[in-house]
Amino acid sequence: MVCDPIARVRRFNRAVTSEVGALDSSFLGRGRPLGAARVLNSIGRGQSDVAVIRDYLSLDSGLMSRLLRSLEEEGLIETVPNAEDARRRIVRLTENGRSEFQAYEALSNAQAEGFLARHRRPEELLRAMDMVASSLRRDQIAIEEKDPRHEDARYCLSEYYGELARRFEKGFNVSLSRDPDAGDMIRPRGAFLVALSDGLPIGCVGLKGDGGEVAEIKRLWVAPSARGLGLATRLMTAVETIAGELSVKLLRLDTNSALSEAQQLYRGSGWVEIDRFNDDPYPDTFFEKRL
Repeated sequence: MVCDPIARVRRFNRAVTSEVGALDSSFLGRGRPLGAARVLNSIGRGQSDVAVIRDYLSLDSGLMSRLLRSLEEEGLIETVPNAEDARRRIVRLTENGRSEFQAYEALSNAQAEGFLARHRRPEELLRAMDMVASSLRRDQIAIEEKDPRHEDARYCLSEYYGELARRFEKGFNVSLSRDPDAGDMIRPRGAFLVALSDGLPIGCVGLKGDGGEVAEIKRLWVAPSARGLGLATRLMTAVETIAGELSVKLLRLDTNSALSEAQQLYRGSGWVEIDRFNDDPYPDTFFEKRL
């Protein structure tokens, strides 16, 4: 059948493989295949532990060793033992390696700009790309604790507030909400978590406390491209774990009936509906959970 799902996936695979140059012996015209270029890119982006790079790129030990050896022979990297564990190796770029990394960065950016320029609706193309990348890399999505003033956290909060403004019948003004700057979501009172897919923020959740045994869960958000992957559950589990570490005994949260998927998540994960406990003008449904 022409529109068979398997055929469509395989068409996508062929298109991407061809367009990004995965089969080229000289990726982006720099004289080495994609595998070696990706190792160089990982090192240039701050990864230094050989085992971590190998796992991130899903390479077996033999291929990883060959790629490192080829880059060493070109004078682009140097490998040394880990000072804390001699069984592990640390790799870093040489001066020539840094120059080569920058050359790849410029070419890759130009290639990406070309992809977007070929589509009349680049934002739609980006949304599709985000969804595919989040799905394919779901097992590599990391959850990290960050200051709510960090740029990744601020991006998530901005997207969250924007979505509420679109979905609430009367809009949303964060200045009217409690703790609009998320200032209480910092240890030792609370915490703020950000979900990252290959370094890009795709979700968040906050724990707002005052040092006592009662705290609130706030600002749970997952990017549309990452929904359906179980990320909201992961974020809630992670923030509840931190609440336990901070000796919180009772968690509360509020939400709006317009966010039906959020209510479904809470009801299905041990939260119990209770009476209103604050004067925030936006929520109309309230929950609590004992840890």
